[in-house]
Amino acid sequence: MAKVFRPSTREASILSKIESSKEHARRKAIKGIKDCIDPLSNAVAMKLLENDLVETHNKNGLEEQIWRCLDKLSHAEDFDIDYQVAPFRNLLKQPHVVSLYLTAFVVEELINHRDIIDIFGSDEDIYFCINQQVVHYL
Repeated sequence: MAKVFRPSTREASILSKIESSKEHARRKAIKGIKDCIDPLSNAVAMKLLENDLVETHNKNGLEEQIWRCLDKLSHAEDFDIDYQVAPFRNLLKQPHVVSLYLTAFVVEELINHRDIIDIFGSDEDIYFCINQQVVHYL
């Protein structure tokens, strides 16, 4: 017969603390957006342009779209966030939720904006470019 695994209360307690700390970090990052939304949207837009990952007619339009995405994220429910990042969930082992959400926005929605000519680079390149700025501000 197969052995039935029953975690002890100590193991269950440790696993619970790990999960709650991940959720706390996620909520803290999302709430922190409100404090730095303007400089963060500007920094992300500039970095995407500097690294030649986005080609656009209007830099201000790109910044405005990123600002709107961050504002939407700061008011979104957990289900909406998980739905948006679902295709990119396996990009990294432990991605930053804000960077992942912005990456999904750039790859899936921003490409259809009238001011955007084209988006270059892989999903990982876009994520790492965005994540540099997000980690700096959050």
